Formats: sequence, C-alpha cells, structure tokens
Amino acid sequence: MGLRPFDMAVLRCNMLPLIRNRVSYCRGFGRMLSARTSQNPFLRISDEIQEAIHSNKPVVALETTIYTHGFPYPDNTALASRLESLVRLNGGVPATIGVLNGVACVGLSAEEIIELTASAGKPETRKLSRRDLGYICGLGMTGMRLNGGTTIAGTMILAHLAGIRIFATGGLGGVHRGGESSMDISADLTELGRTPVTVISSGCKSFLDIPRTLEYLETQGVGVGTFADGREGKVDIPAFWTRESGIQSPTVIRDEREAAAIIFAQSFLGLSSGLHFANPISPEHSIPKAQIDSIMEQAILDAERSGSTGSDNTPFVLAKIRELTGGRTVTANRALIESNVIRGTKVACELAKLEAQSGRSLDRIYPSIESAGPVAEKNEAQNTAQTLPDVHKHPVTPTDVFVAGSLALDLSCDYTPVEGSSTSISPISHSSNPARISQGLGGVGRNIATALRYVGARVRLCSATGDDAAGIAARNMLAAQGLSLAGVIKKPSTPTAQYVAVNNAHKDLVLAMADMSVMEKCRSEVDTIWKPSLEESKPRWLVVDANWDPDTLQRWIMHGRSVNARIAFEPVSVGKSRRLFASDSSDDLNLGVSPDHAISLASPNRLELASMHAAAREAGIFDRDDWWQVIDAMGLSSSGSRDRLISIVGAKLVDQGVPQQSIQLLPLIPTILTKLGDKGVLITQMLRPGDDRLTAPGHSRYVLSRADPSDKILGGIYMRLLAPAQKISASDVISVNGAGDTFLGIVIAGLAKDKPKSLIDLIHTAQQGSRMTLRSNEAVSPEISTLVDQL
Repeated sequence: MGLRPFDMAVLRCNMLPLIRNRVSYCRGFGRMLSARTSQNPFLRISDEIQEAIHSNKPVVALETTIYTHGFPYPDNTALASRLESLVRLNGGVPATIGVLNGVACVGLSAEEIIELTASAGKPETRKLSRRDLGYICGLGMTGMRLNGGTTIAGTMILAHLAGIRIFATGGLGGVHRGGESSMDISADLTELGRTPVTVISSGCKSFLDIPRTLEYLETQGVGVGTFADGREGKVDIPAFWTRESGIQSPTVIRDEREAAAIIFAQSFLGLSSGLHFANPISPEHSIPKAQIDSIMEQAILDAERSGSTGSDNTPFVLAKIRELTGGRTVTANRALIESNVIRGTKVACELAKLEAQSGRSLDRIYPSIESAGPVAEKNEAQNTAQTLPDVHKHPVTPTDVFVAGSLALDLSCDYTPVEGSSTSISPISHSSNPARISQGLGGVGRNIATALRYVGARVRLCSATGDDAAGIAARNMLAAQGLSLAGVIKKPSTPTAQYVAVNNAHKDLVLAMADMSVMEKCRSEVDTIWKPSLEESKPRWLVVDANWDPDTLQRWIMHGRSVNARIAFEPVSVGKSRRLFASDSSDDLNLGVSPDHAISLASPNRLELASMHAAAREAGIFDRDDWWQVIDAMGLSSSGSRDRLISIVGAKLVDQGVPQQSIQLLPLIPTILTKLGDKGVLITQMLRPGDDRLTAPGHSRYVLSRADPSDKILGGIYMRLLAPAQKISASDVISVNGAGDTFLGIVIAGLAKDKPKSLIDLIHTAQQGSRMTLRSNEAVSPEISTLVDQL
C-alpha cells in the first residue's frame, strides 16, 4: 500500500491547511500540558523522551507489569534491557513506563528499571491500571511511596500524556468466558476505546472469549487488524501462543508502512480511540491450536475449582498452563514479546517518515511538551555529566595501586560431557554441547582490583560501563563487593562489557568471546578524568590491562610515568597483547628501554608472550640501537645459551622459545612473569647491581648471565621456573577464568608495600591465591584475604 511520491505530494498540498490548523491547536494544547507536567509532582517524562518527541523520533512505549508481575528478578531486569535494546537496534527510542516511589515515569532510566524490577513479587509492588494511578500517586503525598508496574491500560494513559502513539507489548486483555454474566472485562479494552494509542500485541490468550472481545472492541470504536506476516488473503486473529484462533481478523495489515498509514490517518481525523494491531507469534514458537485449547480447558476448570476469579483468575490460569506445557509457554512468551517490540519499532519508524514527508514533523496530537530547545540543551548537559567520574563526588583517598582495566559481566560455560558419550574433554565444534553455565561480575581490571582489595591494598579501579541496565547491575555489584566507584565512569549509548568463556571438562579455557567496545571509547576521559585523579593520588603502581585500544593504552602509560608510578601490564589475550606495541613507528611508543623503561612488570601466559614478542619485532623494537645496547650489556654467552637455558627451564620450554622471547623483551620490561599453568611461573628478570641474588649461593644456578662489574645499571639476568608448591586436581577446579588475575593482584599488592618481600616469596603466595580461586565459584576467591600476613 506504499504511497508514491506524487500521491504524497498531492496529500501534503491538500492537507496543508488542516495541518497548520491542527499544529496551531496542538501547540496551544501542548503549552497547557507542558506547564501542567512540568509542575506535576505525579508525572515525570524523561528528557530523552521529550527530546525524541519534539525531534519526531520514533518512540515506542513499553509496559512494566510484565516485569513486576510476570518474570522474576533478575530475569525481568535482563528482559527489560533486552527489549530496550531491540527498540534501539531497530531505530527507535524506548520509553519504559511505570510508577516509581509514587511518581508516574515515562522513560525509566537504567537505574530506575533496576529499582523497579528488584521490587517484583513484593506485596507492596502494585499492578496499575487506570483506576490505580490516582491511588498510588496520591499515597505518595502521604509518605507511602510505592512502586508499580503499569498494565496495558495504565501504560496507554501515560504514553498518551507524553505524546507517544505506539505501544508494543505481549498479550492483550479481553472478555473472560462468562463475561456476559460476570462483567469480567479487561480495562485494556475500554482504554483502547478512549485513548488514541496503537497497541501492538499477539492478541488475547485463548482462555478468554475472543469473539466477545472483538465485539466489545467494535462497540468501543477500536480498529483491529492482524499483520499478514507473509500470508495471503484472510487470516485469523492470533491467540497469543498460537497463530490460528479459528476467528477471522476484522482487517489484514500487509506491512509496517500500511500500519503507519492507518495510524497517520486516524490521528488527522481526530479520533480519540486507539488501535489494536495483532502480530502473530512466529511459526517455530507457535503451539498448535488443538493442543493449547485442550490445555486451556484443563487450566480453566482448575481455576473454577480453586475459586480463582477476578484479578486472581488470569495469574492462576497462566501458572497452570505453564505447568501443563512443561514451561514451553515461557519460551513462547519471550519470543512473541521480542517480535512485537521489533514490529512496533518498525511501525513507529514508518510513522515518523510519513509525518516528516507530510510536513507534520514536530507535533503530536496531544503533546505534553512544547519546546525541544531547552530540553535538548539540558539533555546534552546531562549526557556530558554522565561521563564525569564519581571521583568528583568523593574525597581523594590514599591509594597504593590504580588498576586501569575492564569491568564486565562474565558468563562461564563449563563443558559437561554426557557419561559414556565421548572420551574427549573438549566440547564438539559446530554443535550444541551440554554445559554448566554461571554468570557473575568480572573483567580483568575488576578481578585484579578485587584481588588487591582482598589482600589489603588500597586500590582504585578505573574503568567504564555503559549507561544501560547491565551497567547499573555491574556498578551495584561492584559497590556491594566493597570496591569504590570513584574511578568508574558511565558512557551513554554504549553497551557494558561482557565476556563469555567456554571451558573444557577440566575447566581449562577453550574459547572466549568478549565485547569490550566500551573500553575503546575512552580516549578523552584518560586525559580529562583519570589523569587528574592519578596526579592527586600518586599511586605507587599502575596496573593496565590490554582491553584499552592502543592509543588509550599509550595514554595510560604516559600519564602513569608522569606521576612516577611503576606500571604493570596484563596482556589479557593473544590478540590484545599486541596492543602494547601497536604503532606505525616504534618511535611513537611510550616504551623506553631500561633504565628508562615504561613497563616494570608483565604477566603473560606462554601464548601471550609469543604474541608480544612478535608484535615487538614487527614494530621494529629489536632494530633499535638502545635495545641492542641493553642486550649487549647483559653479558650473554656469544656461543649460545641453549644448554644453560635447558638446565634452568627444561628442553620443552626452550624448544617453544619461551625463555628466549622473554629475554628479548627484558630491555623494555625488566620483570616478566610468564604463567605456565600447572608447570608454574617462569621468572625472567633484570637484576640491578648489588642485588643479593647475584651473590647468594642458593640463587647462583638461576643467574643466567652477569653484566660487566662496572655497569651501574645492570647486574645480570635472573631466570627461574617456580613450580607450584601444591598442584590441584582437575576435579577440584571450578573455574580458571580469574586465576591469573588473582596471581597478578597479589604480586602487585606485595610489591606496593613500604618494605616488599622478595619476589620469590610473593610469587609463592600468589600461587596459593590462584589455587584458592581455581576452587571458587567467584572470579576471585574471597579466601585469599587469609594471605594478608604473608605479604
């Protein structure tokens, strides 16, 4: 039904007088409502929604009863985040609507969604229809500040007050069976008859009286149509979990543009009733009509026997259906609500296009806001403020260690092969695998900071989250664990970092996927936010992980050096470890050689070490004169040191090139602790003149070479493989993901002391801590706090 350009031009010319008259009316009415809402203590419309309405952006209303009285916490929080993301991904602006602390809110923030969803299931959390809005908001005046999820009716009213005309939800209420006698009719239907909002749902559930529901909607003057969804000719109106209800839809809508044209016309005709567009559940999630009808009949019979009537009827019936279908309806629920949100957003986008093409681009029929200018300026200021660190709200406190790295939500998938099905300990590629899956708070930077805090170091984490529900959850969890938020900023319109680890049956990492894009969008904040914080605190150590983009990483190193902090580098992964040397020219890197080195310590695993070595070679590091000067000063044997290396670390590591690679990186990183799993840790270190290990008999076998006695900077090269004092069996390992981060955190905590113990002692203690984490469900085991006295 798409309108041709010529048709649209004619339509625009013919309607221009009407448009001008209605816009004039709308603006006058808008001023009145704007004044009312700006002074209204019971209604708050977010700045983002106000700006979107005035800018003619496609806004989609989302209800909250599904969160407060549908899904349990925290599943409801995840669903809320998912639905808002779907709106944004499809080009719209989500407006989640609910009542929080006695105030009706249009456009809940991520923090507010968390607060509302966390109150799900509590008796004081209300289910709010038209009749309840005045009650709950009025009680707020008396000090009873209650929360509530808005039903379809409640959401329609508040959406209409904000000027939102598209509302996507799961299912519509209807006339209950026997409603002709009981008058049990959902308020959703009467609201559709008097509020000009289009509701997109999957129809009403088949335990309701669908024919009488359609009759009631017709009496109320509500237009009802069903999306063809690829079908030709007449179609049934869907019945929520099934595509076919056996009842023909009053009209058929071919696509989103056709739906938008209907809404567009309805608005200009000045009709005060709403529209209901039914979007059928996808074929793969649809439950056959005969099957769901049989289950419905049983659920209704059970409800009658239990005496569940009125508002108690629907929850009872839904719970019984979920039980009888073995939970299949829960999966279908998620699928259909996501589909409806996507469909609703596409309709909103098409409507915005029609309004822009017709010249009616700014005003809605009953806008509650009048001018975008001040709002837009305020919104921009707020967005800027959101990136400001909490450090401006906190006094400067003494800090031993700054950790600049990722804060993420972690998902760990441990392969659990079915007994007798396979001898392999690794999951099968290109196939679904059984696993135990757990989630929690992680991120390399966060893990290291947590380890530091557990063992008594004064630490500040510098990281970033998105301004989304996941980010709010991460920040709340971080605060609950006792880590300061002073250095954690929020980045608007950016997703919070997430990490997914796939481990084999022995809990060893097989594959990991990470979205750390938020960490690659913080270049300016390093200079404007974190650098002043570094200068105020002057930490002894700065730990930087490789989740930052190369430019940001170099900025961290530069600012760390400017406050004379020693810098430790955590490579994170094979690919990201290269970022330390990522530059068009080695002269552009903030990486001098000893004694002017930037990085004091690094803790790669074997593969990360090889990757760092390759990146340094490609960057031309090994061609620099200053690098050669340090290598020459090491006093290594000109005839080769293979036999000497084998005597210290064994032939296998020498054949893999591990000691050779670490030696070649030493001029830039004087201490390299290479993590080798159950083989232990390989120490490769440049010793200063006068170091006790150069003369102590117990260390002589580990002194690989000695520099010229006249050298005042370099005393020799120390290499030692420290095997763990105690090995842990595979059956005792719960997760490997935070063991390396625990190790580095404990080492740095020890080195940050006024009088640090020897590196050997610190490594032994750190290995104990790693074993504790391997046995823990946490990314970093709280048990490591028992190691404080060993540091």
